[in-house]
Amino acid sequence: SGDLYFLKANIHFKLHRLNDVEEDLQLGRDLLLSTPGRALKGDLDFQKGRYQVAAEEYEAVIAEERTWDALARLAYLNFKMGDLEKADRLYDEAVDELTAKQMRNYSWVELQRGVVDLSRGDYALARGHYQRAERAYSGHWLVAEHMAELAGAEGKFDEAETLYKEVVQRVPRPDFQQALGELYLTMDNTTAATEWLDKARSGFLESAERGEVHYYHHLADFCADVAEDGPEAVKWARKDLELRRNFSTLAALAWALYRAGEFSEALELINESLSSGVKDARLFRTAGTIYKAASPNGKGDAYLKAAAAINPNLNNFHVHR
Repeated sequence: SGDLYFLKANIHFKLHRLNDVEEDLQLGRDLLLSTPGRALKGDLDFQKGRYQVAAEEYEAVIAEERTWDALARLAYLNFKMGDLEKADRLYDEAVDELTAKQMRNYSWVELQRGVVDLSRGDYALARGHYQRAERAYSGHWLVAEHMAELAGAEGKFDEAETLYKEVVQRVPRPDFQQALGELYLTMDNTTAATEWLDKARSGFLESAERGEVHYYHHLADFCADVAEDGPEAVKWARKDLELRRNFSTLAALAWALYRAGEFSEALELINESLSSGVKDARLFRTAGTIYKAASPNGKGDAYLKAAAAINPNLNNFHVHR
Protein backbone atom coordinates (compact mmCIF):
# COMPACT_ATOMS: atom_id res chain seq x y z
CA SER A 1 0.00 0.00 0.00
CA GLY A 2 0.99 3.66 -0.31
CA ASP A 3 1.32 4.04 3.46
CA LEU A 4 3.79 1.17 3.69
CA TYR A 5 5.92 2.54 0.86
CA PHE A 6 5.84 5.99 2.45
CA LEU A 7 7.12 4.50 5.70
CA LYS A 8 9.86 2.64 3.83
CA ALA A 9 10.78 5.79 1.90
CA ASN A 10 11.16 7.80 5.12
CA ILE A 11 13.38 5.14 6.68
CA HIS A 12 15.51 4.90 3.54
CA PHE A 13 15.81 8.72 3.45
CA LYS A 14 17.09 8.87 7.03
CA LEU A 15 19.66 6.19 6.15
CA HIS A 16 20.76 8.12 3.01
CA ARG A 17 19.61 5.30 0.71
CA LEU A 18 18.28 7.80 -1.78
CA ASN A 19 17.92 5.46 -4.76
CA ASP A 20 15.67 3.30 -2.59
CA VAL A 21 13.64 6.40 -1.69
CA GLU A 22 13.11 7.11 -5.38
CA GLU A 23 11.98 3.52 -5.95
CA ASP A 24 9.64 3.59 -2.95
CA LEU A 25 8.00 6.80 -4.17
CA GLN A 26 7.47 5.30 -7.62
CA LEU A 27 6.08 2.00 -6.33
CA GLY A 28 3.81 3.47 -3.65
CA ARG A 29 0.26 3.67 -4.94
CA ASP A 30 -0.49 7.35 -5.74
CA LEU A 31 2.25 8.36 -3.31
CA LEU A 32 3.58 11.10 -5.59
CA LEU A 33 0.06 12.54 -5.74
CA SER A 34 -0.13 12.89 -1.96
CA THR A 35 1.09 15.90 0.00
CA PRO A 36 3.51 13.90 2.23
CA GLY A 37 4.85 11.99 -0.76
CA ARG A 38 5.50 15.14 -2.78
CA ALA A 39 7.16 16.84 0.21
CA LEU A 40 9.49 13.86 0.56
CA LYS A 41 10.16 14.04 -3.19
CA GLY A 42 11.25 17.65 -2.57
CA ASP A 43 13.65 16.45 0.14
CA LEU A 44 15.05 13.89 -2.29
CA ASP A 45 15.53 16.56 -4.97
CA PHE A 46 17.35 18.78 -2.46
CA GLN A 47 19.70 15.95 -1.45
CA LYS A 48 20.35 15.16 -5.11
CA GLY A 49 21.29 18.79 -5.80
CA ARG A 50 18.11 19.65 -7.69
CA TYR A 51 17.43 22.80 -5.67
CA GLN A 52 15.04 24.63 -7.99
CA VAL A 53 12.97 21.47 -8.47
CA ALA A 54 12.85 21.02 -4.69
CA ALA A 55 11.71 24.62 -4.19
CA GLU A 56 8.97 24.22 -6.78
CA GLU A 57 7.83 20.95 -5.17
CA TYR A 58 7.60 22.55 -1.72
CA GLU A 59 5.76 25.60 -3.09
CA ALA A 60 3.25 23.38 -4.90
CA VAL A 61 2.64 21.37 -1.74
CA ILE A 62 2.12 24.55 0.31
CA ALA A 63 -0.30 25.94 -2.27
CA GLU A 64 -2.34 22.75 -2.05
CA GLU A 65 -2.12 22.07 1.70
CA ARG A 66 -0.43 24.57 3.99
CA THR A 67 1.36 22.29 6.47
CA TRP A 68 3.96 23.34 9.04
CA ASP A 69 6.53 20.81 7.80
CA ALA A 70 6.32 21.91 4.15
CA LEU A 71 6.80 25.53 5.24
CA ALA A 72 9.78 24.52 7.38
CA ARG A 73 11.30 22.62 4.46
CA LEU A 74 11.05 25.65 2.20
CA ALA A 75 12.43 27.84 4.99
CA TYR A 76 15.51 25.61 5.26
CA LEU A 77 16.09 25.76 1.51
CA ASN A 78 15.90 29.55 1.54
CA PHE A 79 18.26 29.68 4.52
CA LYS A 80 20.83 27.66 2.59
CA MET A 81 20.43 29.94 -0.43
CA GLY A 82 21.09 32.98 1.75
CA ASP A 83 17.59 34.46 1.82
CA LEU A 84 17.36 34.76 5.60
CA GLU A 85 14.43 37.17 5.55
CA LYS A 86 12.27 34.74 3.60
CA ALA A 87 13.47 31.80 5.69
CA ASP A 88 12.54 33.64 8.89
CA ARG A 89 9.10 34.51 7.53
CA LEU A 90 8.47 30.91 6.48
CA TYR A 91 9.52 29.58 9.90
CA ASP A 92 7.06 32.06 11.46
CA GLU A 93 4.35 30.71 9.18
CA ALA A 94 5.29 27.13 10.05
CA VAL A 95 4.87 27.91 13.76
CA ASP A 96 1.47 29.49 13.04
CA GLU A 97 0.26 26.18 11.58
CA LEU A 98 1.12 24.22 14.73
CA THR A 99 -1.38 23.49 17.48
CA ALA A 100 -0.87 23.35 21.25
CA LYS A 101 -0.71 19.55 20.97
CA GLN A 102 2.31 19.67 18.63
CA MET A 103 4.92 20.87 21.09
CA ARG A 104 7.54 18.39 19.90
CA ASN A 105 7.18 19.76 16.38
CA TYR A 106 7.36 23.33 17.71
CA SER A 107 10.54 22.41 19.58
CA TRP A 108 12.06 21.02 16.36
CA VAL A 109 11.26 24.22 14.43
CA GLU A 110 12.86 26.31 17.19
CA LEU A 111 16.00 24.15 16.94
CA GLN A 112 16.18 24.80 13.20
CA ARG A 113 15.86 28.53 13.78
CA GLY A 114 18.65 28.32 16.33
CA VAL A 115 20.86 26.55 13.81
CA VAL A 116 20.32 29.44 11.39
CA ASP A 117 21.43 31.95 14.03
CA LEU A 118 24.38 29.80 15.10
CA SER A 119 25.56 29.58 11.50
CA ARG A 120 25.66 33.41 11.45
CA GLY A 121 27.57 33.60 14.73
CA ASP A 122 24.61 35.11 16.62
CA TYR A 123 24.80 33.12 19.84
CA ALA A 124 22.25 35.15 21.81
CA LEU A 125 19.50 34.57 19.25
CA ALA A 126 20.44 30.90 18.93
CA ARG A 127 20.24 30.41 22.69
CA GLY A 128 16.81 32.03 22.77
CA HIS A 129 15.50 29.58 20.19
CA TYR A 130 17.09 26.60 21.94
CA GLN A 131 15.62 27.65 25.28
CA ARG A 132 12.16 27.87 23.73
CA ALA A 133 12.72 24.42 22.25
CA GLU A 134 13.60 23.08 25.71
CA ARG A 135 10.55 24.66 27.33
CA ALA A 136 8.31 23.24 24.63
CA TYR A 137 9.64 19.68 24.87
CA SER A 138 11.64 19.41 28.04
CA GLY A 139 14.36 16.81 28.43
CA HIS A 140 14.72 15.86 24.76
CA TRP A 141 18.28 14.76 23.95
CA LEU A 142 18.23 16.58 20.61
CA VAL A 143 17.77 19.92 22.37
CA ALA A 144 20.62 19.09 24.77
CA GLU A 145 22.89 18.21 21.84
CA HIS A 146 22.23 21.57 20.15
CA MET A 147 22.73 23.40 23.45
CA ALA A 148 26.04 21.58 23.90
CA GLU A 149 27.34 22.80 20.54
CA LEU A 150 26.25 26.36 21.33
CA ALA A 151 27.94 26.27 24.74
CA GLY A 152 31.14 25.04 23.09
CA ALA A 153 30.99 27.83 20.51
CA GLU A 154 30.51 30.38 23.31
CA GLY A 155 33.57 29.02 25.13
CA LYS A 156 31.44 27.63 27.97
CA PHE A 157 33.34 24.37 27.87
CA ASP A 158 32.24 22.97 31.24
CA GLU A 159 28.59 23.38 30.28
CA ALA A 160 29.24 21.86 26.84
CA GLU A 161 31.10 18.90 28.37
CA THR A 162 28.29 18.17 30.84
CA LEU A 163 25.65 18.29 28.13
CA TYR A 164 27.61 16.17 25.65
CA LYS A 165 28.34 13.52 28.28
CA GLU A 166 24.62 13.31 29.04
CA VAL A 167 23.80 13.04 25.34
CA VAL A 168 26.33 10.30 24.52
CA GLN A 169 25.15 8.32 27.53
CA ARG A 170 21.56 8.47 26.31
CA VAL A 171 22.29 8.24 22.56
CA PRO A 172 25.77 6.69 21.96
CA ARG A 173 26.03 7.72 18.32
CA PRO A 174 29.53 8.08 16.86
CA ASP A 175 28.87 11.61 15.55
CA PHE A 176 28.06 12.74 19.09
CA GLN A 177 31.15 10.93 20.39
CA GLN A 178 33.21 12.79 17.78
CA ALA A 179 31.71 16.09 18.92
CA LEU A 180 32.68 15.37 22.53
CA GLY A 181 36.16 14.32 21.44
CA GLU A 182 36.64 17.50 19.44
CA LEU A 183 35.39 19.54 22.39
CA TYR A 184 38.10 17.94 24.52
CA LEU A 185 40.66 18.85 21.85
CA THR A 186 39.48 22.45 22.10
CA MET A 187 39.92 22.17 25.89
CA ASP A 188 43.47 20.75 25.41
CA ASN A 189 42.44 17.50 27.13
CA THR A 190 44.14 15.14 24.68
CA THR A 191 43.67 12.01 26.80
CA ALA A 192 39.88 12.35 26.94
CA ALA A 193 39.81 13.51 23.31
CA THR A 194 41.64 10.39 22.14
CA GLU A 195 39.27 8.12 24.07
CA TRP A 196 36.14 9.60 22.52
CA LEU A 197 37.55 10.06 19.03
CA ASP A 198 38.67 6.41 18.98
CA LYS A 199 35.12 5.39 19.95
CA ALA A 200 33.72 7.58 17.19
CA ARG A 201 36.07 6.16 14.55
CA SER A 202 35.16 2.59 15.57
CA GLY A 203 31.46 3.41 15.45
CA PHE A 204 31.69 4.98 12.00
CA LEU A 205 33.71 2.06 10.58
CA GLU A 206 31.49 -0.61 12.16
CA SER A 207 28.48 1.07 10.57
CA ALA A 208 30.15 1.06 7.15
CA GLU A 209 31.16 -2.59 7.58
CA ARG A 210 27.49 -3.44 8.17
CA GLY A 211 26.73 -1.98 4.76
CA GLU A 212 25.24 1.25 6.14
CA VAL A 213 25.95 4.46 4.24
CA HIS A 214 24.60 7.26 6.44
CA TYR A 215 27.97 7.93 8.12
CA TYR A 216 30.01 8.25 4.92
CA HIS A 217 29.86 12.04 5.18
CA HIS A 218 31.03 11.92 8.78
CA LEU A 219 33.84 9.52 7.90
CA ALA A 220 35.06 11.91 5.21
CA ASP A 221 35.00 14.77 7.72
CA PHE A 222 36.68 12.69 10.45
CA CYS A 223 39.48 11.51 8.19
CA ALA A 224 40.07 14.98 6.75
CA ASP A 225 40.04 17.06 9.92
CA VAL A 226 40.60 14.73 12.88
CA ALA A 227 42.85 11.99 11.49
CA GLU A 228 44.22 14.36 8.79
CA ASP A 229 44.39 11.41 6.40
CA GLY A 230 43.66 12.91 3.00
CA PRO A 231 43.56 9.71 0.89
CA GLU A 232 41.22 7.98 3.37
CA ALA A 233 38.99 11.07 3.45
CA VAL A 234 38.85 11.02 -0.36
CA LYS A 235 37.74 7.37 -0.31
CA TRP A 236 34.75 8.04 1.93
CA ALA A 237 33.86 11.36 0.30
CA ARG A 238 33.74 9.71 -3.13
CA LYS A 239 31.41 7.02 -1.78
CA ASP A 240 29.10 9.69 -0.38
CA LEU A 241 29.15 11.68 -3.61
CA GLU A 242 28.04 8.59 -5.51
CA LEU A 243 24.90 8.52 -3.37
CA ARG A 244 24.00 12.22 -3.53
CA ARG A 245 25.68 14.92 -5.58
CA ASN A 246 24.95 18.19 -3.80
CA PHE A 247 26.83 21.25 -2.58
CA SER A 248 27.72 19.55 0.72
CA THR A 249 29.09 16.29 -0.69
CA LEU A 250 30.95 18.16 -3.44
CA ALA A 251 32.56 20.45 -0.86
CA ALA A 252 33.45 17.47 1.34
CA LEU A 253 35.25 15.73 -1.51
CA ALA A 254 36.93 18.98 -2.53
CA TRP A 255 38.23 19.39 1.02
CA ALA A 256 39.38 15.77 1.19
CA LEU A 257 41.25 16.23 -2.10
CA TYR A 258 42.83 19.40 -0.71
CA ARG A 259 43.98 17.42 2.34
CA ALA A 260 45.43 14.83 -0.05
CA GLY A 261 47.28 17.52 -2.02
CA GLU A 262 45.12 17.07 -5.14
CA PHE A 263 44.49 20.78 -5.65
CA SER A 264 43.38 20.73 -9.30
CA GLU A 265 40.46 18.34 -8.80
CA ALA A 266 39.65 20.02 -5.48
CA LEU A 267 39.25 23.33 -7.31
CA GLU A 268 37.02 21.77 -9.95
CA LEU A 269 34.69 20.26 -7.36
CA ILE A 270 34.50 23.30 -5.10
CA ASN A 271 33.50 25.36 -8.14
CA GLU A 272 30.68 22.90 -8.83
CA SER A 273 29.61 23.19 -5.21
CA LEU A 274 29.64 26.99 -5.35
CA SER A 275 27.56 26.92 -8.55
CA SER A 276 24.66 25.60 -6.46
CA GLY A 277 24.04 29.15 -5.24
CA VAL A 278 24.32 28.12 -1.60
CA LYS A 279 25.61 30.89 0.68
CA ASP A 280 27.30 29.28 3.66
CA ALA A 281 30.25 30.44 5.74
CA ARG A 282 31.92 27.04 5.94
CA LEU A 283 31.49 26.46 2.22
CA PHE A 284 33.08 29.83 1.46
CA ARG A 285 35.95 29.16 3.88
CA THR A 286 36.59 25.79 2.21
CA ALA A 287 36.53 27.51 -1.19
CA GLY A 288 38.87 30.26 0.01
CA THR A 289 41.41 27.82 1.42
CA ILE A 290 41.40 25.69 -1.74
CA TYR A 291 41.66 28.72 -4.03
CA LYS A 292 44.64 30.09 -2.10
CA ALA A 293 46.41 26.75 -2.52
CA ALA A 294 45.48 26.16 -6.15
CA SER A 295 45.15 29.56 -7.82
CA PRO A 296 46.84 32.98 -7.42
CA ASN A 297 43.87 34.91 -8.85
CA GLY A 298 42.77 36.49 -5.56
CA LYS A 299 39.47 34.62 -5.29
CA GLY A 300 40.76 32.82 -2.22
CA ASP A 301 40.89 36.01 -0.17
CA ALA A 302 37.50 37.08 -1.47
CA TYR A 303 35.86 33.83 -0.36
CA LEU A 304 37.53 33.98 3.06
CA LYS A 305 36.23 37.53 3.53
CA ALA A 306 32.74 36.39 2.48
CA ALA A 307 32.89 33.57 5.02
CA ALA A 308 33.89 35.95 7.82
CA ALA A 309 31.14 38.39 6.81
CA ILE A 310 28.50 35.66 7.19
CA ASN A 311 29.89 34.32 10.47
CA PRO A 312 32.53 36.35 12.29
CA ASN A 313 32.81 33.53 14.88
CA LEU A 314 33.58 30.87 12.30
CA ASN A 315 36.72 29.62 14.03
CA ASN A 316 34.94 28.79 17.27
CA PHE A 317 33.95 25.24 18.24
CA HIS A 318 31.34 23.66 15.97
CA VAL A 319 30.10 20.21 15.03
CA HIS A 320 29.68 18.54 11.67
CA ARG A 321 26.01 18.10 10.74
